[in-house]
Parts: sequence; C-alpha cells; structure tokens
Amino acid sequence: MWRERTLKIVLVLVGVLFMAGIYPTVVTLWHHDRSGDTDAMMLSLYFVLGVFLLMAVRSPSEHRSLIAFAAWSSFAHGVVMGVLAYQIPAERMGLSLATGVLFVIGVTLIALAPAQPPIGEQADALTSRMRAGVLAGRS
Repeated sequence: MWRERTLKIVLVLVGVLFMAGIYPTVVTLWHHDRSGDTDAMMLSLYFVLGVFLLMAVRSPSEHRSLIAFAAWSSFAHGVVMGVLAYQIPAERMGLSLATGVLFVIGVTLIALAPAQPPIGEQADALTSRMRAGVLAGRS
C-alpha cells in the first residue's frame, strides 16, 4: 500500500515537473529564439508525457507501460546529456545536474513500478474490459 501511494506522489511530482517545461517552450517560441529550438521541441514532448503521468496517478497498475517509458526515456535522455556535459565544458554543471535528476527519476519510477499481475488476472481483466465495451456499445 505504501509503495503505490509513494508511486502516486512521485507520478504527480514528475508529471508537474515535466509539465513545467511548457513555460520555456512558449518563451522560446514567442521570442523567436532560434538557439532554443531543440530545447523547445524536447520540452514539448516532456510536457505531454507529464500530462499522461498525471492521468496515470488514478490507476498506476493500468499504466505500467507508460511508467516504464517515462523511466527508460529519462535514462536515455540522461545518457545523452551526460555525454554532452563531457563534451561541452561551459555547460558541464547544468547538464550534469539535469543528468542526475533524470537518473533519479528513472530509478525511482522503476523501483516503484507496479508489479505485473499474474497471467490469470490479466485474462480476467481483459475479459471484463471486453464485456464492458461490448455492453457499453449496445446501450
């Protein structure tokens, strides 16, 4: 129970953090700042991911793939930023900090991710969802 509650708190925090990226995105686009184009594109993806993470708070076990994607994409982005931190000495501090944050997010999401339900429960859940959809379609 504590694990799911902690995961929900983490999903809210990470979702809000990712959604905060909309502000620099809008500022970059509004001021026609060409130097921030790639940052704006990346932050727009994180904004959308943040929205979906907030939607997953209601039932994390039904959004296991989304949580895994958020974790592994954080690792991938962190690796790229880590390499850039090594290559660009002037940006080393900021990129290293962001790399650390992304790794913490990834590890936390993986550690708290809901366990996969047993095969029998998956089949039962799928059957009940299909019946609900069929019944909802007939009404």
